[in-house]
Amino acid sequence: MIQRAPCARCKVWHVPIMDDAPANGMNYNFQAHQHIEEREIHLENKDLYLKSSIFGASLGGGSGLALGAATGALSASWSGVQFGAVAGLVIGALTGLLTGALTVRVGGRTGGVSTGAYTGMLFGAVLGGMFGIFIPDSFRASVAAFHVLVLDVLTQGRFETAVLLSFLVSCIATMVGAWVGGRNLAARNLSKDQSPQ
Repeated sequence: MIQRAPCARCKVWHVPIMDDAPANGMNYNFQAHQHIEEREIHLENKDLYLKSSIFGASLGGGSGLALGAATGALSASWSGVQFGAVAGLVIGALTGLLTGALTVRVGGRTGGVSTGAYTGMLFGAVLGGMFGIFIPDSFRASVAAFHVLVLDVLTQGRFETAVLLSFLVSCIATMVGAWVGGRNLAARNLSKDQSPQ
């Protein structure tokens, strides 16, 4: 006689597949229903990745725009503000996009704000350092053309540029990671956490 058992998730009774059942018939393979559950989880995770990446890109782009404009304002010229704002927008959007996806990968719906913040902090520092190391000399020359003492010191070599961008990108990624992690955190069911009286 083929036994049926209820699914713990959807509470529906299913007939199991007998292909991998042992000879004694005591164990059944719920491969078909498990496949449906895995597909649903995959689609849910895909949607979470997409939403977090888009949100992270928009948040990172806005933060990078403001941070880049503030950095460009050190040149005391409108062209410097424009240059810094455009560069901050591009770098911030890319950083936010990658940080949002990485935060979902690391924390999912259980990581929360702290996991997202530390993930973004570490990732942003590494990514900013890579930007600074591989940035072309022409870019540093264009920044040095503003003749601002602070910018001249920070952009006179690859190491100084890497440290500057590592700090700035880490600030953006930390904020994006914390926001995405808190936004994706699943609400706890307090009724299940309470112990019986």
